[in-house]
Amino acid sequence: MIENKTIIARKPKIRIQFGEGYKFVENTVSKNQLHTVCEEARCPNIYECWDRGTATIMILGDICTRACGFCSVKTGLPKQLDEMEPFRTAMAVKKMNLKHVVITSVDRDDLKGDFGARIWADTIKQIHKHVPQCTVEVLTPDFQGYQRALNIVFNAKPEIFSHNIECIERISKKVRAQAVWTRSLEVLKRSVHFGLKTKTGMMVGLGESKDEVIETMKEIVDLGVVIFTIGQYLQPTKGHLEVKRYVEDEEFLYYKQKGLELGFQVVESGPLVRSSYHADEQARLVSEKV
Repeated sequence: MIENKTIIARKPKIRIQFGEGYKFVENTVSKNQLHTVCEEARCPNIYECWDRGTATIMILGDICTRACGFCSVKTGLPKQLDEMEPFRTAMAVKKMNLKHVVITSVDRDDLKGDFGARIWADTIKQIHKHVPQCTVEVLTPDFQGYQRALNIVFNAKPEIFSHNIECIERISKKVRAQAVWTRSLEVLKRSVHFGLKTKTGMMVGLGESKDEVIETMKEIVDLGVVIFTIGQYLQPTKGHLEVKRYVEDEEFLYYKQKGLELGFQVVESGPLVRSSYHADEQARLVSEKV
């Protein structure tokens, strides 16, 4: 169980800026009728990232079939698949002149054939075709662990495959009731075995202990995962899980140092770190270590 005691130290400050870069990304996303996780998940880094001219594009619509306790993306019955979404995504990436892009999606448990894997693969292929200089990082759902669906995505050959464990195992059912923690580990393991550079991330501030975080990191690095991100959980609305504590900067620094000691090639650790935060820089660092 998650501890009931709430310890509040210091909520991280969010930098707000509406520069030309922000306006350009906002306009590009809107014109191509796309969704971004930056907006839907109320990411605290949206101002910084968009001002840098980058965004994390969310495919397969904006309605998720799951209702995780930490996530503000809409839940319900998704709309019909948009077959042109992969092409429009590639056009937006081309317009933004990206060298590295992160694609994510809602969960589509309603698509019993492949859980959306075909659209995922087409999106990767369209970007590779129309923007060959751009590397593609995918942050995927678990596809319910269905090997055929995973293979469809793997065979599209994204440069980085990412799937988040989100939290430590003990509190996983509270944080994301419809997911299975060990299934997420298996997804990561299969990506590594396929030969893809593999990444995952988690949140802190949900009731975990420091030792539990380190044990989780050990379990993940042993799978062969090379990039690990860790950031502060921030409550999107009062209807979501409450913050149990705000983690100090010194603790995030400790996690970064420990993660590198354990064997991760790249560790991004800080209060406002999210899966795709500085993803282009992470991709560069990993490619240099090959």
